[in-house]
Order: sequence, then structure tokens, then C-alpha cells
Amino acid sequence: MGYGYIGVAVAIVIAIAMAWGSYFSSDKIALAVSRARPADGPEYARYHNLVEGLCIAGGLPVPRLYVVDDPAPNAFSTGRNPKHAAIAVTTGLLEKMNRVELEGVLAHELSHIKNYDILVTTIAVTAVGAVALLADIGLRFMFWGGRSDRRDGVDAGPLGAVIAMAALALLVLAPFVAQLMQFAMSRRREYLADASGVELTRYPPGLISALEKLRDDEAVVHHATRATAQMWIEQPLDRAEGKKGSWLNRAFDTHPPLEDRIKALKEM
Repeated sequence: MGYGYIGVAVAIVIAIAMAWGSYFSSDKIALAVSRARPADGPEYARYHNLVEGLCIAGGLPVPRLYVVDDPAPNAFSTGRNPKHAAIAVTTGLLEKMNRVELEGVLAHELSHIKNYDILVTTIAVTAVGAVALLADIGLRFMFWGGRSDRRDGVDAGPLGAVIAMAALALLVLAPFVAQLMQFAMSRRREYLADASGVELTRYPPGLISALEKLRDDEAVVHHATRATAQMWIEQPLDRAEGKKGSWLNRAFDTHPPLEDRIKALKEM
């Protein structure tokens, strides 16, 4: 664009600032988007007691606890590491789960924190983003460099056209591949969190019963978005009829089917 090295320096500063803010404020952003509020007050004593007990058993620092005013039973965890983590549960979850079921859900969320799942997902998406960036650089180089070559009377030839087409294909496909990778990784981390949560509580029936209640409940979380869907313990958005079926539909699910998760836990 004609700004030379000054433009590059400004772009680098802006990119670093955005990455810094996204990494260190990810938990605050997720909680704000979900309209979560601190779980203060005696009515949340059971919530606090269960989390504190699980943290002692798992050797984890106690995360900040939040509540989302929503009748749909659900929960999520966020934070870049165990020292800067938070758990949020809906009021519907606190009302509909008994003690052992709630303990299973909270153990699942603490396992996400212990396994650094938020950080793992971020790294995966960043890796695909780097491929997209390289493709973009290649495409721009071929476009602007090609123009310069033509002015000098030099033709890049067939090889230049092939490189340009490959860069364009990468640029177009990278966001699509990033989404597929993010969703696939999210599903795998859910299975891992289920297993780690059961290992923490030593009582598989608690989480199994909780997942069965989540399966039978058709309510959706009102303040959930597609950007935050993968953080919740189960799919928080509307589950349309016929959504699951083809492999392509399943590839875009943020969570494995609850029936599969329940079956895996029963086999442990």
C-alpha cells in the first residue's frame, strides 16, 4: 500500500496488541459474552464446597466461580491456565442436578482447566491461521511481484501461475480447515474431560446421570453463541431435527453425541 517499513511496523504492533489482549483477557471476554456474574451469596455454598473439595483432591488452585441466569442446565470453564481460570454454571444446572451429578459436571470442567484445553484449542487455531497468513503472503507476492515482472518484461511463466493458484487455494481453504480442526479437537477434549472428571470423583455414575439429564433436557442457553459453543459441557445451541446424519454434519459439531459419551463412561 506504499507505507513501506513504517506500515509493516504499525501492523506488527497492532497484531501483537490484539494477540496479547485475546490471550490474557480470554476468560473475561468469555464470561462477559455469556453474561456470567460472580457466584456470591449463601445460596451457592454447595457450589463452592464441591469445587473446593475437587480442587483439593486434584491439586488445583480454586478457580473463580460464576453463575449464568438461565434455566437451561449447562456449564463451562475458561482461562489460559489453572491459576487464571473460571467456571460458570447456569442456574438451571444448580436447580436440576443433585449433589453427585453436580460434582460430576464440576469435575468435568475442572479437568478442562487441568488439561489446558483452552490453550490447546488456541494453539491449534493459531497454527492453521499461520498457514493462511503464509498463503496470503504468497498470493500478494505473486500478484504484486507478477505486475513488477511484467513491467520489466519478465514473465513468471507456468510455475508462477501454479504457485499463485496454490496460494489462493490455501487462503480459501484455511478458515474451513481451521473450523474443522477446532471442532474435531473440541470433541476429543470432551471425551478426555469426561474420563479425567471421573478419575477425579472416583464415581462414574455421577457424571453419567448428569449427562443423561442433559440429554433429556431440550432447553438451550439464551446467551450462548457459536463462538463460545465449544466451551460448554454440551451443545448449548438449538439442536435442529436432522442435524446429525452425514459425516459432514457431524464434522461441524462442537460436541460428541451425549449417547456416545455416556456409553464410553459406562465402559470405564
